[in-house]
Amino acid sequence: MKLEQSFQVEAPLERVWEALIDVRRVAPCLPGAEIDEASDDGVYRGSFTVKLGPTTASYRGELRMEEVDETGRRVVMRANGQDKRGQGTAKATIESVMSAAGAGTKVDVVTDFTLTGRLARFGRGGMIQDVSNRLLRDFSACLQSSIEADRPGEEPSGPPAPAKPVSGFSLFFRALLDRIRRLFGG
Repeated sequence: MKLEQSFQVEAPLERVWEALIDVRRVAPCLPGAEIDEASDDGVYRGSFTVKLGPTTASYRGELRMEEVDETGRRVVMRANGQDKRGQGTAKATIESVMSAAGAGTKVDVVTDFTLTGRLARFGRGGMIQDVSNRLLRDFSACLQSSIEADRPGEEPSGPPAPAKPVSGFSLFFRALLDRIRRLFGG
């Protein structure tokens, strides 16, 4: 499945770039993500837990920084994981391109992913796309807060506090509400 999304951060391009390529700094902005170890060659190992309704999947895997183009402000990451109970896999290629947009920064993200196992059934009917859109909005709000907390010229205060895990029911119903609003033009 391929998702194309964009979001805006009200901060200069340079600051957004520095934040987004710092995986340890942005991981807490994605509920359920934890980085356990990082190597000097751009490989991060950790876990990601997703709960949608009664279905929970906990993946253990790695994220690799495949391409980091500072001049073009483009980064490509590859992630793969295996459900801890052996009930599925997840693989993704995430390409982010940043560009100046007035005083802020626009981030275009293309995610190409494959799910097998229990969560794959949520791909039918577009629910994964709706949940992904909601997660991206929450992620961009957290990123905005993180960047605002680090003042220019000051030493970064470090990664934000770990995000609370998103309630699967809450996320599911917020995505469902977004879908209903689109259907009825509200």
